[in-house]
Amino acid sequence: MPTIKILPHVEYAPEGKTISAPAGTSICEALLDNGINIEHACDMSCACTTCHVVVREGFASLNDQEETEEDLLDRAWGLEPNSRLSCQAILARADVTIEIPRYTINHAKENH
Repeated sequence: MPTIKILPHVEYAPEGKTISAPAGTSICEALLDNGINIEHACDMSCACTTCHVVVREGFASLNDQEETEEDLLDRAWGLEPNSRLSCQAILARADVTIEIPRYTINHAKENH
């Protein structure tokens, strides 16, 4: 079972956290299942960028991006070459390290 190392984030994981999730799970689902309540305003339908993460290690192990995700990422705050929408990034067998950006383009936080 791969692990996801979450780098420290003021709101979601102040001291960082490491979680495990089965291969085939999206990073967003894994975070939510483990008490990391990352924003996901579109309910993981690949229609916004609120679940944007930067994959610091293990990027190549994730599934390929589809065109819809690539187009949406252009609007994400803090976009980097190794950015992914966590709802679309599917874990394989390799461990990953992610950073949740400090901000999103969401003006009103959803209560999920």
